[in-house]
Amino acid sequence: MMTEMNDLQPILQRLAIKELNEMQIASIGAIDGRKDVVLLSPTGSGKTLAYLLPILRRLKTEQKGLVQVMVIAPSRELALQIDTVFKDMHTSFKSVCCYGGKPTMDEKRTIVGTQPEVIIGTPGRLNDHLGKGNFSVHEVHTLVLDEFDKSLEFGFQAEMEEVLAYLEHIDKRILLSATDLQHIPAFVGMGRITRLDFLKGEEKSRLHMMQVDSPIKDKLETLYQLLCTLGSSSTVVFCNFRESVDRIANYLQSRQFYCEAFHGGMEQDQREKSIYKFRSGSCHVLISTDLAARGLDIPEIENVVHYHLPTVMDAFIHRNGRTARWEEEGNAFIILNAEEIRPDYLPTKLEKRVLPKGELKPTQPAWSTLYIAKGKRDKLNKIDVVGFLYKVAQLKREEVGRIDVRDRYAFVAIKREKLKETLRLIQGEKIKGKRVLIEEAK
Repeated sequence: MMTEMNDLQPILQRLAIKELNEMQIASIGAIDGRKDVVLLSPTGSGKTLAYLLPILRRLKTEQKGLVQVMVIAPSRELALQIDTVFKDMHTSFKSVCCYGGKPTMDEKRTIVGTQPEVIIGTPGRLNDHLGKGNFSVHEVHTLVLDEFDKSLEFGFQAEMEEVLAYLEHIDKRILLSATDLQHIPAFVGMGRITRLDFLKGEEKSRLHMMQVDSPIKDKLETLYQLLCTLGSSSTVVFCNFRESVDRIANYLQSRQFYCEAFHGGMEQDQREKSIYKFRSGSCHVLISTDLAARGLDIPEIENVVHYHLPTVMDAFIHRNGRTARWEEEGNAFIILNAEEIRPDYLPTKLEKRVLPKGELKPTQPAWSTLYIAKGKRDKLNKIDVVGFLYKVAQLKREEVGRIDVRDRYAFVAIKREKLKETLRLIQGEKIKGKRVLIEEAK
């Protein structure tokens, strides 16, 4: 018996969503149908929910504890985001997220202990589990290929082919892309399809694109001045190389400008810390490669800065797609030096953003982040953290911000002006009867 879900309102309320958009409504109808589905929709339009909601209808209660749905994503961050959304729906079904950077054996134990109906993962790690027989795919009837275009761009075709070769009982394929797909490889096995194209006619007027001139080839000082003028608004600075991300972050930090770096060469826990700080308001500026252009659930980004311009137009579009989302407005700043070659995709005429002269100083974030060396595996939850901070640190409700509890550790944002006093009050104190390392997240 298929899960009944005639009324979506309880789930939407749990997700703090008032209503579904046109794309999500169309996707639910298409996925409920008999055909495979190809959904083309811009970054940030809500594609994850567009397929997770109808997938609930496909999960069979009589097959509880058996993997029925597999979602393949090109990056750890996207896989984690999908898993978070599914868990936040608070249904009776369970999910497990699999990705590189942590022991496969730990994930196997989680799979065995959880007995999920939904497996979400990156191609390489899913291959690892399937090759070792860590879970059965005999009951997997639904396959989702999220950001399929990005998976091909990252060179994951061979790995995806291997994964799909294990799946012999798929009766529904859902393929998602933020760019138009002229050709779908045969290994995907798409049958008759319903194609939903929400890329055409995308409204661009909410994005304000501006050029910032750098008087010298090295743009560091120009970037610093621009970021100072943007104040406390959330900003992602895009670079083409990991080395550039590190160089810029080090320079800004040497100028007492608080920012975080984010790229594929960093350890997973470092990347998670950077994203948490950015989401929680503990830093306003994230310096990143194109890894942050897609897949990350980072709401309310007000500005995108192109420190380097990408080589292809698609990458430029995806970067800009981090801002001006839904009904909000946003800015895209392009830092250019006179010696640079302008790519053909760049508009010939751009509004100029003239930076003020004189000494500029950065705006300090309103929040700081605490690191707690205990997590879900230690039976720690958000209520425990909040109660501890209210009682021991004497913090008020408005002085505690976002809380993320992971398997082995937790992050919590508190008002910056309360940081020193909080660290003093909680020194040597216990959470749930145990002494725990708590410090400012560096």
